[in-house]
Amino acid sequence: MPKTEVIIYLEESGKAPFLEWFGRLLEKVQDKIFVRIERLREFGHELHRPEADYLHDDIYELRIRHQAVNYRVLYFFHGRQLVVLSHGFSKQQSRVPDSEMKLAVLRRKRFTESPNRHTYRE
Repeated sequence: MPKTEVIIYLEESGKAPFLEWFGRLLEKVQDKIFVRIERLREFGHELHRPEADYLHDDIYELRIRHQAVNYRVLYFFHGRQLVVLSHGFSKQQSRVPDSEMKLAVLRRKRFTESPNRHTYRE
């Protein structure tokens, strides 16, 4: 099975929400998230709970826990072999907040309409 390409969503303003959030996290949490992203790259659609889960509206989550804090990275697929990381957040409640879901759905729509405009490049 070919590896899945993982890219980062870019706002029209030039900001990459995932990277901005990721950069504020403790190094230990960053390491755990990086491992999850690598597993997503390796397994793509085959990555399931407890590491990843399908939410709804074609949005998925990477699931990370560190010292009683639940971290989530929302993402979506573009075709079979491309994953777009929308953004991340920490959550206290049991379900993903509606505001986070709406943001990921909006970003999926924008990305689908113009992938080149919304792809982060170093």
